Amino acid sequence: MEFKVLTQKRLFEGKVFNLRQDTLQFDDGRQFQIDVIEHGGAVVIIPMEEDQSIWFVRQYRHPVGQELLELPAGGLNTGENPDQAVTRECREEVGFAPGRVTPLGQTYLAPGYSSEQLHYYVATGLQPSPLPQDEDEVLTTVRIPWQRVMDMLRNGEFSDAKTVVGLTLARLWLESQG
Repeated sequence: MEFKVLTQKRLFEGKVFNLRQDTLQFDDGRQFQIDVIEHGGAVVIIPMEEDQSIWFVRQYRHPVGQELLELPAGGLNTGENPDQAVTRECREEVGFAPGRVTPLGQTYLAPGYSSEQLHYYVATGLQPSPLPQDEDEVLTTVRIPWQRVMDMLRNGEFSDAKTVVGLTLARLWLESQG
């Protein structure tokens, strides 16, 4: 079924995202409104040491009222390429510059209401090279051996969707490496 956009109304402009309301019309004449969160996209990093242990960040997430263990991630700056952002974010979040980054794919966070696209990367050849963290973040880094990470994934110990997807993609990537 085809549809056309009749109107787009900007409701909010924020630091991380904008909100607009679109009025759409199906080809049969029915109309409806949809709220859209406009987001510039983000990178999700799987920082992997030579022994395949993974670096995570632990941080308080106010919208859910709890501290979460997550893969490091961050938004793209205006006009920034995800392939460039992955190195910057890895340095900001876990303090390492990757010698190599391997793209694993992309997903949409929640395409029913958001344009945010997540770009997943494995970062290897890690060398200490920290950048200052964002002023609104308080992160603790945690290094976890791969087998423990897989046990945690199987046991449902990660509640952050980008972490679950990123670790699943990393597992598939490792399996393809032989």
